[in-house]
Amino acid sequence: MTADILKGGFANAPVDAAHAFRAAMNVMARPGTIEVLNGAEPPAPVSVAAGTLLLTLCDPDTPLHLAGDYDCEAVRSWISFHIGAPIVAAERAMFALGKWEALAPVTRFAIGTPEYPDRSATLIVEQAELDQDGMSLRGPGIKDCASMSLPEAETFQMNATLFPLGLDFFFTSGEQVSALPRTTKVEVA
Repeated sequence: MTADILKGGFANAPVDAAHAFRAAMNVMARPGTIEVLNGAEPPAPVSVAAGTLLLTLCDPDTPLHLAGDYDCEAVRSWISFHIGAPIVAAERAMFALGKWEALAPVTRFAIGTPEYPDRSATLIVEQAELDQDGMSLRGPGIKDCASMSLPEAETFQMNATLFPLGLDFFFTSGEQVSALPRTTKVEVA
């Protein structure tokens, strides 16, 4: 085990995880908002926000899929040491991490079942930047309308029609995070 693998975890795990969990739940409850999320120092290409989400939401019982460039030895070793989450194929994942193009097609991820809609996957989508401009968002947690830059509209529109089934999404860039739950309706602005 190299010394680099040992780095990058929370400095004060209980406090850092609590702050990170609150930020993650805030953006999920208020689609279109962007918050700062930090505390982790994951290896490249993982952003600080994505690494912090992984440390907060995943554990040894959380199957994780790494897509594209994120499926590399440095990231696998860091996850193994700090989280212990098993790395699995997309179809078996509870969480997935990667760029939008590498995660596609998202139809291969679990959307839950009528009896257990919570057995769906959450995708952490890494983006170059997050912006509160672009697609129009409506639904729970949004007073009238919110805006958010998304990689496309059709996938998120189809996802919303599956409710109570469907996928939930976090979007990360640097130390920023936003989210799009399955309950949000997406319209092209």
